[in-house]
Amino acid sequence: MPTSVEAMQTNDTYNRGGMIAFVFSMVFSLVFFFYISLMHQGINLKEIPEEAMSGGSPSGEGAAAVAAVDISKIEKPWEPNDDMVTHGAKIYKANCTACHGDKGAGDGPAGMALIPPARNLIEGKWKKGGDSIALYKTLHDGIEGTSMAAFKHLPKQDRWALVQFIHSITKNKVADDAAKLEAFAKSAD
Repeated sequence: MPTSVEAMQTNDTYNRGGMIAFVFSMVFSLVFFFYISLMHQGINLKEIPEEAMSGGSPSGEGAAAVAAVDISKIEKPWEPNDDMVTHGAKIYKANCTACHGDKGAGDGPAGMALIPPARNLIEGKWKKGGDSIALYKTLHDGIEGTSMAAFKHLPKQDRWALVQFIHSITKNKVADDAAKLEAFAKSAD
């Protein structure tokens, strides 16, 4: 059984090691902070290509087509329009591929782990209906009891672009009632 003097020496050894680690981490943090604050030149954002900052890597004619899409000038974004589909593909890539996969097959890296798994948009076995109104409502409200989150934070035009993109890739196309769709679209937020 150790004596009280031996126990104190053992505790001092442990305390000394902890104190050394603490002092080292504080000195390192202060030196790092000093370097970042006063010496580091920073990053010149003009040196980074624009497509790298947006997460894409368009090239050639595709880059011009993506850059040329200005959906703000489209008066009725719910009506079929190639520019809306192109814009929807861009929004899809940024917001939906993690769960639904690059092509919409429900095979995204996050979607494979979800219970229930992410919807295969190509097959289009719709829970809430597959017409434009149902898809828009799904994007706006999500689907309760699933991992499908609401995307009402996206601008209305972007949600309509996503609806049009989904229509462009699905095999289970549900026809829209044009009059109902227009009435809904004009009142939707």
